[in-house]
Amino acid sequence: MAKGKTILAVVADESGEVFEHPDLLLAGMSGTEAVRPRIDEMIPMPEGSRLFTIPQTLPIGFDRRSGKQLTAGRLPKQWGGGSIQAVSAFLTPGYTRTLLPAADYRGKEQTLPLWSYTAVGWCVEEKRFYVAGVQVDRNNQWQPDHFDDRQLVPLVNKILQDSPDNRLLEQLSRCALDYHCFAAKNLFFRRWEAPLPCSPTCNSRCVGCISKQESDCCPSSQERLTFVPSVKELCEVAVPHLKEAENAIVSFGQGCEGDPIMQVDVISEAVREMRRQTERGTINFNSNASLPDAIDNLAAAGVESIRVSLNSAQEHLYNAYYRPCGYRFADVVESLKRAKAAGLYLMLNYLVFPGVTDREDEIEAMGELIDLVGVDMIQMRNLSLDPVLYLDSLQVTGKGVGMVEMLKMHKARFPSLQYGYFNRTRETFFPPGYETEWPILS
Repeated sequence: MAKGKTILAVVADESGEVFEHPDLLLAGMSGTEAVRPRIDEMIPMPEGSRLFTIPQTLPIGFDRRSGKQLTAGRLPKQWGGGSIQAVSAFLTPGYTRTLLPAADYRGKEQTLPLWSYTAVGWCVEEKRFYVAGVQVDRNNQWQPDHFDDRQLVPLVNKILQDSPDNRLLEQLSRCALDYHCFAAKNLFFRRWEAPLPCSPTCNSRCVGCISKQESDCCPSSQERLTFVPSVKELCEVAVPHLKEAENAIVSFGQGCEGDPIMQVDVISEAVREMRRQTERGTINFNSNASLPDAIDNLAAAGVESIRVSLNSAQEHLYNAYYRPCGYRFADVVESLKRAKAAGLYLMLNYLVFPGVTDREDEIEAMGELIDLVGVDMIQMRNLSLDPVLYLDSLQVTGKGVGMVEMLKMHKARFPSLQYGYFNRTRETFFPPGYETEWPILS
C-alpha cells in the first residue's frame, strides 16, 4: 500500500453511487488472486480517468481491523446495509494499470464490455482517489481537454465539403464524431497523429477485437471499415496532414479495421505516392505483422516505423488470444527481424494484463524476444477485456510478480529499451536520456 496512507476499497450501491467502504482496505487482483497493492503500484488517479461499476460483482478487500481478506456483499449497517457492487477505474491514456479490481467475477452472469478494468481506492489522508497504475508516457497530446467537439464539427464539415467523394474521409468523420476517436479528431484538427484505416479483413480472430466479435457476448465498440480505400483516397487524406500538421504522423492499422497487412499492395503504392509529394512527417504501420514479405515491401516503399501487436511472447498464449488464421507466431517473429534489418523503428504494442504479463515465464520469454529482434520500444497498452474471459481463454491461474517489477526487470536487462504508450515522430524516436530514464520515456 502507498507508504503512510490508508486506502479504502471503493464500492457502489445498486444505483451506481460510489462510496469508500469504511471497514475495507483496498485489494487488487493479479491474475486470479487478490493481493495487497504495493507502494509503487498506486498513484493518485490521473486527470481524465473515469470510474464505472462492474455489474453483478461483489468487491473483495481486506478487513481494516483484522487484515483478513473478505468479500463484501452489503454496505455497512450505518450506511443502510444495501447491496453493493465493485467499482473500476478507466485510466487516461499514457498510464498502464498494475492491478485489476479485486472482485468476485465468477458471480456475474454476463460478459463484461471491452474495457480495461483497473483497481481504484480512496486515500483517507488526501481525500482523493488512488488507482493501480504507473505512468509510462508523458505525452499529453491525448488528454481529453484537447478535443473540444464544438471546435471539431465545423472542421469536419469543411473538409467533407471540400472532398465529397472521399469514402475514407467519410469513415473518419464517423470515427471522430460518433466514436470519439482521438486520432480521427487529430486529422480534422490537422495536428499530431492521424489514422489511415484501410482493411475490412483480418487474419486474426482476437478474443478482444474491438471492431468485430463473433458472438454477442461482448459487443464490438465500433463498426469495422467495409471497403478498401484507393491510393487516391489515402493520399488525399494523408498528404495534407503530413505537409501541414504539427508533429505529423499518419498511421495504418486502426481500431475500426481488420489488419492493414492484408492490403499491403495498396498501402505500398500509397506510401510511395505520399513520399513523392512530401518528405515531411512520419509514416507508421500498426499490424499483427503476420506476413514477413509484406514488411519488406512496406520498408522499401517508405514506411519508417512499425508497431507490432501481441499479448504475449509465448506462442501458446499468443495463439489463445489472437487465434491466427493462416500464419504462425514464427511468422510474427520473422517480421520483427525483417523490420529491424530494414531500419524501421520497431515497437511492440504489448497488450498487458496484470497476472499474465508479469508472470516469470512471460518475462523470460519477452526478454528472449527483445534480445533476438532488437525492440526499440514497448508500448504498454492495457488489454480491454473481461478478466474471466481472458484468463479462461489463456487457461492461466495464479498471480504475477508485479507489473512495476516486470518493467524494472526488462529495463535492467535492456537499458536502451524504451517504454511508452503512443507512436512517435522520427525526430523523437530516440529522445535524450532514453537509456537511463524510467519509467517515463518520451
